Amino acid sequence: MIELRTPAEIEAMRPAGRFVAEVLATLRDETKVGTNLLSIDRRAHDMIRAAGAESCYIDYHPSFGASPFGKVICTSVNDAVLHGLPHDYTLRDGDLVSLDFAVSVNGWVADSAISFVVGTPRDEDLALIDTTQRALDAAIATATVGNRIGDISHAIAEIARADGYSINTDFGGHGVGRVMHGDPHVPNDGKAGRGYPLRAGLVLALEPWFLQTTDELITDADGWTLRSVDGSRGAHAEHTIAITEDGPIVLTDRSFLGVD
Repeated sequence: MIELRTPAEIEAMRPAGRFVAEVLATLRDETKVGTNLLSIDRRAHDMIRAAGAESCYIDYHPSFGASPFGKVICTSVNDAVLHGLPHDYTLRDGDLVSLDFAVSVNGWVADSAISFVVGTPRDEDLALIDTTQRALDAAIATATVGNRIGDISHAIAEIARADGYSINTDFGGHGVGRVMHGDPHVPNDGKAGRGYPLRAGLVLALEPWFLQTTDELITDADGWTLRSVDGSRGAHAEHTIAITEDGPIVLTDRSFLGVD
């Protein structure tokens, strides 16, 4: 069921969005060559506990997960792009890291993801991250009253294809509210003018993600981490937004922290 939020409810979602933004900005600043993925998870867990928030991941067990996730943040590295289960891995120079984080604050959920390189970056990694971020920006700009879900999907795909990337539509954006994943599904490819009409009060997590040379995924032995089938690297960008009569509000915006 697709739910529309009142202006008061959207305001009540702001603390969750701000907290998610603050955690991701902090983790990005602290994650370096030599950082262990389990340390990232512990740090996120400590911040959740200190804020009195609630993880959306730790007990999460959807049909595609082998078991409850058991951690509070997704840490995907290099050829892993989604649902990366934190494990005992120490980051190396040039690793491409994606962090995906969702929590509930006062009963309202926010969900966001960032990708970045630790140490010395490769040009092709920076290009992939840039495409993913520009696709997210295009999606947000299209999320206006009167457009449709297909317009968002089409905007994402146009950016990706122009830069030479193929697109997987198995995993994409989704509704957000009292739970992390709700209707509608927002694929990263679609036809303009098609799909559910965008109305004021619709809250969505928009999340373009691309792989460098494929659109096919395989599931790791951990039952969660999704990797490219050919070993090429991936990047992921996500914001939770609210559609209003005055335009989209980015609830997980990090610009107030002086970061993108």
